[in-house]
Amino acid sequence: MKLYSTNNDTNQVSFEDAVFNSMPQDKGLYMPLSIPRLPDSFFEQLPNYTLPQLAFEVSKHLLSDAIPETDLKALIDDAVNFDAPAVKLDEDVYVLELFHGPSLAFKDFGARFMSRVMSYFLREGQKQLDVLVATSGDTGGAVALGFLGVPNTRVTILYPKGKVSDIQELQLTTNGQNIRAVQIEGTFDDCQALVKQAFVDAELNEQFRLTSANSINIARLIPQTFYYFNAYAQLLREGKKDVAFCVPSGNFGNIGAGLLAWKMGLPVKQFIAATNANDTVPQYFKTGIYEPKPSVQTLSNAMDVGNPSNWARIANLFKDDAEALKKLVVSYSYTDEQTRTAISEVFDRYNYVVCPHTAIAWKALTEWQQEHPNVSGVFLSTAHPCKFPDVFPANIAAAIKVPEQMKELEQRKRQATTLDKNFDSFKAYLIKQA
Repeated sequence: MKLYSTNNDTNQVSFEDAVFNSMPQDKGLYMPLSIPRLPDSFFEQLPNYTLPQLAFEVSKHLLSDAIPETDLKALIDDAVNFDAPAVKLDEDVYVLELFHGPSLAFKDFGARFMSRVMSYFLREGQKQLDVLVATSGDTGGAVALGFLGVPNTRVTILYPKGKVSDIQELQLTTNGQNIRAVQIEGTFDDCQALVKQAFVDAELNEQFRLTSANSINIARLIPQTFYYFNAYAQLLREGKKDVAFCVPSGNFGNIGAGLLAWKMGLPVKQFIAATNANDTVPQYFKTGIYEPKPSVQTLSNAMDVGNPSNWARIANLFKDDAEALKKLVVSYSYTDEQTRTAISEVFDRYNYVVCPHTAIAWKALTEWQQEHPNVSGVFLSTAHPCKFPDVFPANIAAAIKVPEQMKELEQRKRQATTLDKNFDSFKAYLIKQA
């Protein structure tokens, strides 16, 4: 498998190189040189596959010869060991529950796959791998659990101070071992900028073996394709063939993975990108001008991204053909007030509790289906609602079943270093902690 930089298609590397050197020095993002269309036999058998079987078939074709099939199957079986059910709420409305992994968020798919790929490629005697990750909420917890105790690795998680939920912060700051947390006095975009700057800093790259666990790393994106194929397989079993996916979107890695699945042949009718007040992409669809802006804090904090990194991949996937992109993808944005209303509407209508990110996805799907009533819609539930207890009114909060691992977290001691958003401060921290 070969990959190229979105900023220079002659800059090509192996899958292993792309995993460990997650961002090219030209500041692009890696994309597969060849995206294979899966064979007709795969789609004929799709309803019969389990999630791990399906994940193996998809990754086998996409990764090609990067990992031997026997090793890849073992890696998949270890990483993808939890379910992702598409729960039917209405005749043509399904919620894809992606929170059944250890951190209770969809990021578990990417983090567990990536940590095992990195562990597979790590060779005895090599320099310690330093994994840098910026999080707006859920990524950090998933990465922490994915890498916890992995030999010869160290993870540094950057998160915006005061802008993640209490449970999310517990997941980031209570692990110990090879996981350390840094709270940045700024926004997620500031955290992300610090990580990106570290990757192109000559001194840091000389001293450390740096890689990213954010969705800028292609190994995070690939496993997220699995649950799109799996959701479609579940709907096929119910006789549904025309399917639209509505994706709560922040850094646009999640919907980017869906579009990668589409490129591999998944017959999706429509992708709907649902955002909060950080509406860079919805505004692009309205004006034709892509104009990143500073992020603002909302109830759906994991989507508080004003400059989505993965938009570069999406534009590249369509070779900057804006019309083709706008035909397949539409985008809506919603306020916090609309988010709260959507949470109540879903509970009143279905007796089902959704987190604020998931509520936005349901709202956008509902709006889109009003004009497309004959298409089955799947909205992605990206996190367990227990991670956002302060968002819900008392009657809805009382209906949330808190998993045991969350209760155990509350007994742990938090440990985090506070830094300003200046790169020199972050660089000095890394060097001092070496």
